Amino acid sequence: MGTNAGKVMPLEEAISRFVKDGCHLSIGGFTLNRNPMAAVFEIIRQKKKNLHCYAHSNGTGIDELIGAGCVSRLEIAYGGNGKAAPTCIRFRAAIQRGEIQFEDYSNYQMSLRFHAGAMGLPFIPTRSGMGTDIVNFWGFSQETRAKDSKLPKKKLEVVDNPFEGWCGATKVILLPAINPDVTIIHVQKADRFGTCRMEGLTYCDTEQAKAAKNVIVTCDELVDPELLRKTPEANQIPFIHVSAVVHVPFGAYPTACYNYYDYDPQYLAQASKFAKDDKLYGDYLNHFVYGVKNHQELLDMMGSERLVKLAADKRTGYATNLDRR
Repeated sequence: MGTNAGKVMPLEEAISRFVKDGCHLSIGGFTLNRNPMAAVFEIIRQKKKNLHCYAHSNGTGIDELIGAGCVSRLEIAYGGNGKAAPTCIRFRAAIQRGEIQFEDYSNYQMSLRFHAGAMGLPFIPTRSGMGTDIVNFWGFSQETRAKDSKLPKKKLEVVDNPFEGWCGATKVILLPAINPDVTIIHVQKADRFGTCRMEGLTYCDTEQAKAAKNVIVTCDELVDPELLRKTPEANQIPFIHVSAVVHVPFGAYPTACYNYYDYDPQYLAQASKFAKDDKLYGDYLNHFVYGVKNHQELLDMMGSERLVKLAADKRTGYATNLDRR
């Protein structure tokens, strides 16, 4: 690919090249915000299987991947879609049925694990989680851990404070780092080389990107590098971490992208109703995911009038007068 193109490529190519069956995949965003939905739908369309997924606290993205049968194992703090599904429906059903293996950590612990991965550390100490069942209940068996060299041999380890009670702690928890094969995030702005700018809360996306071997970035705006260089302090992810850049306007839809568009409450409420029934959910996937060639066709299906209502007010960063019922 020529220098002028940088790392820009079609979404289909980026997913095909970097997301392989059985790989360890991390996706960014937080509940209803900045899920990389265009990429998630493309993963489903390409029928990727047996993914080991990581997320901080995700919503629609993880739920769709699980519902479509792409995920075999998951490590996460929380999965929910706000009012539409306080606990993600396909996520919950898959765990209750034993269809996926699942291991939980707290929000803070997942942040620390990605942070350790970003720093190149094998583990990171914390006092968070002491006295909770997160320490006692493990989701992956020793047999599962032994079969996958990418999994740590233990969920965590409680050890004596080597500084003999310094700062009042007699014990600390060691959390294993996360180093995904691929992280996918959606950002507001990126240049063709992969420098990224997120607006509003960044959640754990920066750490997830820096911890990964490969990073796919989808962006609402593909901008000139000079624009990002004018205020470099506003950029979070340097180009050195990024493998592919994909320009996908509304790439987080139906979740929100701060300062650009809000989440679509109508879509999410409808999807939640479908998700409660296996047959209806299959129909939903056939219509909204497999029934379109790409994300733009999904947006065309929604219609411009509906998308205009989601446009963010630049004063607040969210849509005003949006019916969220």
